[in-house]
Parts: sequence; C-alpha cells; structure tokens
Amino acid sequence: MVGSLCVIPARGGSKRIPSKNIYDYFGKPMIAWAIDAALAANIFDDVIVSTDDEQIAQISKSYGAKVPFLRNNYADDLSPVSQATIDCLNIYENITNRKYGMTVQLMPNCPNRRAKDILYVVTKHIENQHNFTISSTNYSFLNPWWARRKVDASWIPLFPSEIEKRSQDLPELQCPNGAIWVANSNNLKASGTFYGPDYQLVEIPLSSGVDIDDYGDLTLAKQLRKNGT
Repeated sequence: MVGSLCVIPARGGSKRIPSKNIYDYFGKPMIAWAIDAALAANIFDDVIVSTDDEQIAQISKSYGAKVPFLRNNYADDLSPVSQATIDCLNIYENITNRKYGMTVQLMPNCPNRRAKDILYVVTKHIENQHNFTISSTNYSFLNPWWARRKVDASWIPLFPSEIEKRSQDLPELQCPNGAIWVANSNNLKASGTFYGPDYQLVEIPLSSGVDIDDYGDLTLAKQLRKNGT
C-alpha cells in the first residue's frame, strides 16, 4: 500500500533558543503547532516526529503524533535535515512494511504554518507534477539585490549591476523557508535532498513561513500572528 507520510524533524539541544522545539508559543509547545496543522490537513496516513530527545517525544505523542523510535542518526549540528527525514522514512517503512509515495517535511520552528498552507503547497506539488516542492516567501522590504558585504572598511555591492534599479524593475526573488517541503519519496531517497532535480518553489504568506531561529525571529513571528497577517 502506498501512502503519504509527514515527518516533523525535532532535534534536541537547540542553542540560540534553548529547548526551542518545546518552547511555549501562545500556550502550547512550539512543535505542537506543526503537529496540529499536519493532523488538521487530514491528508497524511501517518504524522511522525523524528527526535533524539525523550521529552520532545513524550510531548509530541501527547498532541497526537507518532514517535515510533528515537533518532540515532543525523542528530548532530552538522547533518542536513533532509538526511534525518530520509533516514526516518526508511526506518518507518521497514517498521510498517509499507511504502509511502509522498513525504512531507514540516519544521517545528515554523509554528504559524496552517493546515491550509500545507494543503495549498501539496496541491501545487501534485498539480505541477514536480518531484520536489519547497515553500517560500517574498523578501518584502529586505531586498537582496541591494545587499552589500563588508570588505575591510568598505561596503561592496553583491550585485553591482542592480543597485541603481527601482525595486519594481528587479527580477523576482523568493526565499525558501522550512514550513512545507514535499517530495516523491523514491526521488527523495535517490537525490538525498529536497533540493533535487526539477524542484519548484511555492509561495506562502510571510506570516506562515517565518522560521524561528533566534529571539529576533521569535518576536517577528509573534507579532505577525497577533496581527493575523
């Protein structure tokens, strides 16, 4: 039987925000928002949390996710999260003796992501017949085309040919975020990354896609949520 699997990777030991994945966010552990959205989308055969942390595991189970094992591999600071998800997929397929045709990865540090965002991105993935789809957001007022990097005591434009152009005349840019990553499972295993051949970006609102990595991001995410934007 072929199904769809949602994997929420949640490593313990976060440093910039200690215990970030279970940090209280509007009355619930941050990871609970990812679990709730995945379950509310009602498109997954299984919603599982991949973690190396017993406390995260117990909290995840209490909100309805499955945690069939504690992660032994790819739980360090350097391993790509895609590898942790692929490892989880392989292990879980062996445990359940079934195959999952689609794998969706939801990072717990995007707690403003909603069920309707998941449904939108997955629908686009299926309609466009791509093997890999990654949610993204517009850069808004932070325009990378005008970025400078510091070299000694000077600020050098990264894109000299674009710095005099008006924003409306510049090419469109999108920033991938961790909210919703979708892949056909066999292609994901073969490529070893969600950035596989023919990947596409699907835009979601900034409020849904903001990644919380530090306290500044946390403040932004909370404000966007309060404003309902």
